[in-house]
Amino acid sequence: MRSSSMASAPTSKYNSRSLENESIKRTSRDGVNRDLSEAVPRLPGEIRITDKEVIYICPFNGPIKGRVYITNYRLYLRSLETKLSLSPVVNLTSCQDSALILDVPLGVISRIEKMGGATSRGENSYGLDITCKDMRNLRFALKQEGHSRRDMFEILTRHAFPLSHSLPIFAFVNEEKFNVDGWMVYNPVEEYRRQGLPNHHWRITFINKCYELCDTYPPLLVVPFRATDEDLKRVATFRSRNRIPVLSWIHPENKTVIVRCSQPLVGMSGKRNKDDEKYLDVIRETNRQISKLTIYDARPNVNAVANKATGGGYESDDAYHNTELFFLDIHNIHVMRESLKKVKDIVYPNVEESHWLSSLESTHWLEHIKLILTGAIQVADKVSSGRSSVLVHCSDGWDRTAQLTSLAMLMLDSFYRSIEGFEILVQKEWISFGHKFASRIGHGDKNHADADRSPIFLQFIDCVWQMSKQFPTAFEFNERFLMTILDHLYSCRFGTFLYNCESARERQKVTERTVSLWSLINSNKDTFKNPFYTKEINRVLYPVASMRHLELWVNYYIRWNPRIKQQQPNPVEQRYMELLALRDEYIKRLEELQLANSAKLSDPSTSPSSPSQMLPHVQTHF
Repeated sequence: MRSSSMASAPTSKYNSRSLENESIKRTSRDGVNRDLSEAVPRLPGEIRITDKEVIYICPFNGPIKGRVYITNYRLYLRSLETKLSLSPVVNLTSCQDSALILDVPLGVISRIEKMGGATSRGENSYGLDITCKDMRNLRFALKQEGHSRRDMFEILTRHAFPLSHSLPIFAFVNEEKFNVDGWMVYNPVEEYRRQGLPNHHWRITFINKCYELCDTYPPLLVVPFRATDEDLKRVATFRSRNRIPVLSWIHPENKTVIVRCSQPLVGMSGKRNKDDEKYLDVIRETNRQISKLTIYDARPNVNAVANKATGGGYESDDAYHNTELFFLDIHNIHVMRESLKKVKDIVYPNVEESHWLSSLESTHWLEHIKLILTGAIQVADKVSSGRSSVLVHCSDGWDRTAQLTSLAMLMLDSFYRSIEGFEILVQKEWISFGHKFASRIGHGDKNHADADRSPIFLQFIDCVWQMSKQFPTAFEFNERFLMTILDHLYSCRFGTFLYNCESARERQKVTERTVSLWSLINSNKDTFKNPFYTKEINRVLYPVASMRHLELWVNYYIRWNPRIKQQQPNPVEQRYMELLALRDEYIKRLEELQLANSAKLSDPSTSPSSPSQMLPHVQTHF
């Protein structure tokens, strides 16, 4: 049963769909409706905490007087001035009745700092400075007398970081209802069956049913038919975090496979494990057509060698016969975190216009995107050609490994390019196989400087966006779909991305107590559909991973800046949608006329005197 700790909270009169970017229509003379139920869109289970008059230090339009409302889910500001000359900004700021709206889920907040002191001089120097996880900062100035910011600081801190204050994450009190259950999207048995598994060479094992073999793997695993459960236990002792090599995807024709795992525990002394060596050979032998197993180690060579000092390492040629090893030079979580910080520095609040190209290059962000895509292309090409099966790992097998396997599968298998197929890909390769979402995002946790934070999943979605730009008809979903996923990666409105692994989600009963993000998306699929999508079977996509063909995702990274002209939606896409709607309307009218005509034909009193009268004349624009 769903948590009922807040069942008595007043529920919204809005339904879930109307709350997406909902804004106020009626205001009082000072520009804000004092009735909170009218002034702030609220989700079922969302309750008011406080409201306060503030000055929003808008980086684009200067100080704006407004009233900020804080609930257990969001910070919502509406300007009190109604004669603002503002440019609307997608999602963050909108202008309704010439008023500015700011709607920020508290889960997006990374850090809250006090700005200035009681004796600070200067206008608007006293208040709060809020850093967000989605490329924006917010500054609010308050009156200096009477510690006016103390209660706002404390309330925001408690509800933006609930886990640090023994409060529930909002997803557990969210009472939204949808007509589709997103938790039903992914069923591992059905997904493996779609791939043609189990077969004579691969079997499904439930050895991890109680998470005893590996606490960060899912309960159901696909392993070589010839490997016994006892073999798997011995192999687990020689793989970091017990993350043994298991199957992710099998080619429907040539039967080569993508296998994922963590690094072997070789250490400085160069330890060997006969069971692990034999197991990799068994994986190779599941396909008699190939002579070698290709191992892609996502790390730079120097990092893999350095990992030996902490007990890790890589598969050496002398120990692992019939294998070939390649390093893909993708950097670690710390390098990626610093790279994204540099991107934020050049896009928010002001875009670095004078030296844009050199500034963008200095972030190395697109360079990292290129290396990830290049690695995934190599994996996909090796498997598609039938030359070799592939084993992918990094250090622990839950960051770069997930990026490479999921992107390679997206290139190889057109099913994953559909809306539900992509949801299954994310559930399987990221959520189920233990990408540490809680650690990488820091849901509900105030420790903004945690070294585990890193934009690994954001990079994956960026790579998907790059592919969708190069293959505009290959994906059923549009840009809004990808941006919605990223927005709710942080929002804590849904349970989809909470916790680090399946065992933790099971302990917290996430599927029973929270709503899935896929419920929101799949109950409103038309919003997220690409009108140019052309379904193709067995077409392999090889994006060009050259720096000349990659670009910064402006509609995501710079969307908060009103001076960056946003074409939302794309005008060509918009016109195409209008034509499709027109076509549907004419088809409907034609059907209605045909029905009316058949009714007339069945009535002898209105029988037509000539054949030409039998068909109504339908005029169309086409």
